[in-house]
Amino acid sequence: MDAKLRTFLTLCQTMNYRVAAERLHLSQPAVTKQIQSLEQSLQTKLFHYDGHTLHKTEKCLLLERYAIMMQSQFEELQLAIADKERLRLRIGATKTIGDYVLIDSIKGYLKTPVHELSLVVDNTKHLLQMLDENQLDFAVIEGTFSKTKYDSYLFRMEPFVGICAKDSPLCGRNVSVTELLNETIIVREEGSGTRRIFEERLGAAGYELSDFNREVSISSFVSVKALVAGGIGISFLYQSVVAGEEDIGTFTVDGITEPHAFHVVYTKNSNGKKYSEQLLAAK
Repeated sequence: MDAKLRTFLTLCQTMNYRVAAERLHLSQPAVTKQIQSLEQSLQTKLFHYDGHTLHKTEKCLLLERYAIMMQSQFEELQLAIADKERLRLRIGATKTIGDYVLIDSIKGYLKTPVHELSLVVDNTKHLLQMLDENQLDFAVIEGTFSKTKYDSYLFRMEPFVGICAKDSPLCGRNVSVTELLNETIIVREEGSGTRRIFEERLGAAGYELSDFNREVSISSFVSVKALVAGGIGISFLYQSVVAGEEDIGTFTVDGITEPHAFHVVYTKNSNGKKYSEQLLAAK
């Protein structure tokens, strides 16, 4: 890949000339010169300062998207020229998917001794950033993303259910939100996918978390399930998270417990679709 484009992408990632220079093992003036040369070649401004803060121009964002694609394609070209097959997959997944949904596919892929794999479990925002920086081949996410910036396909529709103790009068029923307001609602931490979905759907129904008798925020799925199984409160999670839990029952709420889409997302003009299919087909 062209050295100036590599420098450009590093500056896009760091948004700091000094840090970019350190990462590239170059002097800061050398980085500045390469960016200026790129701007002259393209006859456009790529970065500008607002006070002491560096910002990307609209043309910079356009070039960044193309440079990321070129970086990915160059790596694939190197493999093709060397007659080598990519054996290591770099995967990202949001927590529910990484911890509960992909494990069988990962086991299947790793049954082949020469296969290698790295999995990053993080929030949607960070995973998309890693795609932008060519640190992932693809990500499987539950959150929203730009369908103009990324290519994607539907992985599956995942049931979203209310959960309660097995002996709860809610178990197995379809109930209204009003019936639940006297309960303790146990939710994931702010920023989590399951909490965001629940709050959005709750708001669309005209309610909010503060309407419940008590709100408890827990970041761990294991702890949420233990509290629910112990009759402390109720929660809303994906079906795959509670599958096989003998002490937990489920219930439905119209407008709240609707299935939610999981998508495979990858950068445009990359081999993300091929690599994701290799993983998801493995059993």
